[in-house]
Amino acid sequence: MHFLDFEKPIAELEGKIEELRHLSDADGMNIAEEVARLQQKVEKQLKAVYAKLSPWQKTQVARHPDRPHALDYLKILFTDVTPLAGDRVFGEDRAIVGGLARFRGQPVVILGQEKGHDTETRLRHNFGMAMPEGYRKAQRLMELADTFNLPVLTLVDTAGAYPGVAAEERGQAEAIARSIQVGLNLKVPVISCVIGEGGSGGAIAIATGNVVMMLEHSIYSVISPEGCASILWRSGDQAQQAAEALRLTAQDLLDFKVIDEVIPEPLGGAHRDREATFTQVGDAFERHLRELNGLEGGILRARRREKFLRMGREGLA
Repeated sequence: MHFLDFEKPIAELEGKIEELRHLSDADGMNIAEEVARLQQKVEKQLKAVYAKLSPWQKTQVARHPDRPHALDYLKILFTDVTPLAGDRVFGEDRAIVGGLARFRGQPVVILGQEKGHDTETRLRHNFGMAMPEGYRKAQRLMELADTFNLPVLTLVDTAGAYPGVAAEERGQAEAIARSIQVGLNLKVPVISCVIGEGGSGGAIAIATGNVVMMLEHSIYSVISPEGCASILWRSGDQAQQAAEALRLTAQDLLDFKVIDEVIPEPLGGAHRDREATFTQVGDAFERHLRELNGLEGGILRARRREKFLRMGREGLA
């Protein structure tokens, strides 16, 4: 397991546990009591550390290399998945994945940003940073959902839209703005969940939900801490200070009424117990779908628009 800098005491304890298990396997020794004692110490350390994570530490957890990504949720929570590709204008963007599926028996359209888990998949999915064709694919799928009266479920996990020259040449800003517009116009339930990073317009392009949720240790912000630090202090070294100032944690955003729910994560983060995380997210999706399914399309759209307009009004007050 990959350990973060602030998890060093936990790493040492888990290293000792692993050594003891190897000894037990090799010599037939019974060391169950010692392992159980160390496991209790690990749990105690995890509780102490994760009860007081700083915004920068939460950012590190949200980016943890072992954290489950959109395709992991897709494989576990959805059945009869039919992936749909391409924007019908330029090409396919693998940073955004989506298609038709069934969620606990109900037909839905699923959209997500996929970062990849290793060098090969990260390059294939462009580290979850979508190009304009990715957002135009998202628009196409959302409009498909509206046509066939299917709820839209989205999994947000991106550091931001791709900022390269090619993306700008193909109309990155327009593609993001149009995705937001399409999302706000839908007459079907839209439920979004930030499962890792929610970076700027690249995230909100698929997060214009009637309900927006965040995992406990995910982040959601107008810019990354490093980007903010490079603008304000001309140095990425101030990223930790920027994270504090950005108020990017799920708990802060719930207080600001930017999101509607914080989904608890297993002790030590989503990567330590993936199955429990998938269950928590699935249950939250199901609960909100039940509440929204009976509402008329015009009401769903009006409430969604009012939700985002209210954020602007209250932010300016």
